Amino acid sequence: MLDASNSKDVDNVETVANNNMEKHEDTIQLKDAGTTNGDTCPEKQRETLVQTDFEEEKLFHYDVFENPPIFLAIVFAMQQVLMSLSRSLSTALLVADIVCARTDENFKARLLSTTLFISGITTFLQNTVGVRLPLYQGPAMTYLVPLLAMSSLPEWRCPDLTFQDTPDIANTTGLPTISNASDSMAYDQASVLDKVQRLEGSLMIAGALHMLVGLTGIVGLLINFIGPVTIVPALTVIGIYIYKATTKFAKTQWGVSMLTVCLAMVLSFYLRMKKTPIPVWSPGRGFRIVLISCIVGWLVSAILTACDVIPNDPLSDSYYARTDSRLEVIGETSWFIFPYPGQFGPPGFDTGALITFLMGTLSSVIDSIGDYYACAKVCDAPPPPKHAANRGIAIEGFMSFIGGWSGASHATSTFGGNIGAIGITRVASLRVFQLVGIIFTVFGVIGKIGAIFVTIPYSVIGGMMMINFGVLIGVMLSNLQFIDLSSTRNLGIIGMSILMAMMLPYWVEITPNAIQTGVPTLDSVFTMFLANPAFVAFVLACFMDNTMPGTEEERGLSAWKASMGVEKETNISEKSTKDEIRLRKLRKTIYTVPFSKQLVKRFKCLRFLPFYPK
Repeated sequence: MLDASNSKDVDNVETVANNNMEKHEDTIQLKDAGTTNGDTCPEKQRETLVQTDFEEEKLFHYDVFENPPIFLAIVFAMQQVLMSLSRSLSTALLVADIVCARTDENFKARLLSTTLFISGITTFLQNTVGVRLPLYQGPAMTYLVPLLAMSSLPEWRCPDLTFQDTPDIANTTGLPTISNASDSMAYDQASVLDKVQRLEGSLMIAGALHMLVGLTGIVGLLINFIGPVTIVPALTVIGIYIYKATTKFAKTQWGVSMLTVCLAMVLSFYLRMKKTPIPVWSPGRGFRIVLISCIVGWLVSAILTACDVIPNDPLSDSYYARTDSRLEVIGETSWFIFPYPGQFGPPGFDTGALITFLMGTLSSVIDSIGDYYACAKVCDAPPPPKHAANRGIAIEGFMSFIGGWSGASHATSTFGGNIGAIGITRVASLRVFQLVGIIFTVFGVIGKIGAIFVTIPYSVIGGMMMINFGVLIGVMLSNLQFIDLSSTRNLGIIGMSILMAMMLPYWVEITPNAIQTGVPTLDSVFTMFLANPAFVAFVLACFMDNTMPGTEEERGLSAWKASMGVEKETNISEKSTKDEIRLRKLRKTIYTVPFSKQLVKRFKCLRFLPFYPK
């Protein structure tokens, strides 16, 4: 996790999201204060205004349109990269677990390389021709968590690959023990590829629809029917179902997992406003180590491995907490891996996976729009116009399509943590985040890098998952702030949706042949629908929220739209002349795609496209 405790300059800003209007009002208040106290000396007033302007100028070391020197840009980019690596690694391992490839380390390395490569390409495109704000695009967990619940269905349940005549109680890890490697690998590989291909085609369809939302500009229409009352139950049950996957990794060594979590919380929350002796880099302040908790957990695991505190027995729960349990994958993995569409075979299709991905698409679109406007506030930039937001959504959808075709089994979305890091590092340069995309792409191509990350002990990964998913659940629940919680209407919708979303999947799991319509294909479709908790919660909440009487204020739609900036465009005429000129300059500099003016002069019809710069 990123240690946010070392920059005293953060104290100069009350919140990361302060915008120009707030600072302009602060300047006016300083003027009035000086006059009210009877101090009408022009020199003192001028000194106060100069000091305020100086503080405004020093809000960022490098603004959105400024380019730091190449060495500093690399340092800033690596800080953002290291902050995001844990989520990429967790996602790749979760996908491997879903498709029953938890013992195939080479598959994990290739899957992680694909994840890093897709994230890098998406980040570079988003910062170059997309919304053009300093954003990192990484794997979206909202696409994967419902798959974990769906994996309990018979057709998705992982087979038992235990070939040894040992009692079931001896193998409590959930990991297969193999005595005949060649036979088991042939069987396991066929099963894994079949599931990957089904996820592949389903994500391609969802990605195409995702891209269509951006190209047509229908985001505003969706938000009129999908509000926080609908989103909260669907996202909450996603968070509820993640604990099983997290426990699977953390239980290998609870001590190391909790050490990783506690150290990250101390550095990120308890000491975030304190100066610590941990080295950091910022102008005039030195270097900082990021992901300290992960590094410390890894070192402690190495010490425990060297001292044989962790059993060297593949049948033990703790075996994958050892640092030497999978070292052979580094030597077996090629130096260079080039992820490409269709690398795991031709795309297939699965109805349940498609429904899951469509739910993830809706959540991702709405979440990304909020992140766009939050990033603009943090960067002290004008809110992105509609054409920029539409381009951003379209880029996400296009790369989700490519990610599905490449077998990544997950889409990409914006990372809120990296937006917060901009306020801490005070570096908002687009060039830095373009470099982040390039670094991730290089990491994805160099196979040895992915292999090294795959060898991280499961206990450390479990600790990182606890941090990432804990914050993710908190962010999901933060949508409650827009809802009138004193309304029995809202409480009833949320409560009933969550309860039914937990009951129906459980009923499908414990009841063989729960759905019997006489048509096997239709039985399978209904079973997939009812076994998906996010789908059940979303449909029920959306139906009740749009059919029960309630005002937009009661439903939270007004406040929610305002927070995402989609209620209305920014009225620049309300600002001062100085701010008006700056905002217009920023809007032209940031949100205009390179060469767009030349193209629109040649092809005038482009101006009518919802995603083309006006």
